[in-house]
Amino acid sequence: MQGSNDQSGPVLVLGGQRSGKSAFAEGLTLASGLAPVYVATARALDGEMRERIARHRASRGDGWRTVEAPLDLAGALRAEAAPDRAVLVDCLTLWLTNLLLDDRDPAAAGEELCALLPRLPGSIVLVSTEVGQGIVPANALARRFADAAGLLHQGVAAASARVAFVAAGLPLWLKG
Repeated sequence: MQGSNDQSGPVLVLGGQRSGKSAFAEGLTLASGLAPVYVATARALDGEMRERIARHRASRGDGWRTVEAPLDLAGALRAEAAPDRAVLVDCLTLWLTNLLLDDRDPAAAGEELCALLPRLPGSIVLVSTEVGQGIVPANALARRFADAAGLLHQGVAAASARVAFVAAGLPLWLKG
């Protein structure tokens, strides 16, 4: 985790499903030495998602404070980012899903997030699932989601000091 104590700006951690991106991001967050805050964007809408959330929470242990922010991510970051805190957002694609399902404007929310990120104090690590490496989805909502995720990732990457892509648990630093 070379450079993991560097707090010069946000870090975006991208990867596929089960790539190890969350574990890598948690390691970066803890390596900062700051008080860890986990900003959870998931909604427990079914049993499988409730189980995933429970597994994530158990794997982090008791040292983390958890804040739920399924829609107002910028508001949660404004409230939680502080010089003595390391904030981990997991994950942007679940947040994007929530925005789309609630008929919110993902482009406007993404622009607000990207404008805010460079101004936040402390350590900020954001996790997101890269979904644009497969075939073009067959239905309109899935295509809209993939397009919105790609644009969000580009904006957050531009606003971040460092960007890592994780595959098989191994990070490849794309920026910084």
